[in-house]
Amino acid sequence: MKIPDNVIVKDLINYFHPAGWPFIGIAAGLTLLLSLIGWPLFVLGALLTAWCAYFFRDPDRVTPVRSGLIASPADGKVVVIKQVTPAGDLGFGTEPRWRVSIFLNVMDIHVNRIPADGTVMSCHYRKGTFINASFEKASEDNERMAVGLQLTGEHPHAGETLGVVQIAGLIARRILCDAKQGDRFRAGERFGIIRFGSRVDLYLPPGLSPLVAVGQYMIGGETVIADCKSDEQARQGERR
Repeated sequence: MKIPDNVIVKDLINYFHPAGWPFIGIAAGLTLLLSLIGWPLFVLGALLTAWCAYFFRDPDRVTPVRSGLIASPADGKVVVIKQVTPAGDLGFGTEPRWRVSIFLNVMDIHVNRIPADGTVMSCHYRKGTFINASFEKASEDNERMAVGLQLTGEHPHAGETLGVVQIAGLIARRILCDAKQGDRFRAGERFGIIRFGSRVDLYLPPGLSPLVAVGQYMIGGETVIADCKSDEQARQGERR
């Protein structure tokens, strides 16, 4: 389909993730059919179309570009921060590292972004269950796609591996990952999307502590989760 040579139209089309257009189109078509039956059903269809469009929105983000900063891979609330030994099938090694778990509800933007400059070393998909993604055991039991990123840049953790895991949730049934082994990414670039409620786990390089706290809301591609040039210990937070 040729995009009209109109800046406003192009911006509108690009505002939504390509994976969402089939859903938006189907919902819009259904709305037109329902309009032939009666206005109450038309309103219901219009609301469904609006929600589909809202779910698949994909706005640009302003990513901090200083070498060594690790940005959030997703929008959502931090629900767990803990030191863990990564599961063997993730391919992140056996040395303990901090894991930051971000829960995305159905109203959050579900486009996932690469946290830092680096090269994709591995992509590993594993089938699993579909329990509520806010539960701790979702990190181990749910369907997931694990991406291992070798960090580049001028900082102490260059050459080490950072892990990003896309995790399906209670409603989510489809993980889309565009990253492939050997791909080079810059921090903040898009690499995938999870449809309809999910979770993203970020495994920091060994020895690097998170600079966020449980309960904080992350903005994908913008919120700084860690700094490879900092020796600050893991932060604590309290609701005020």
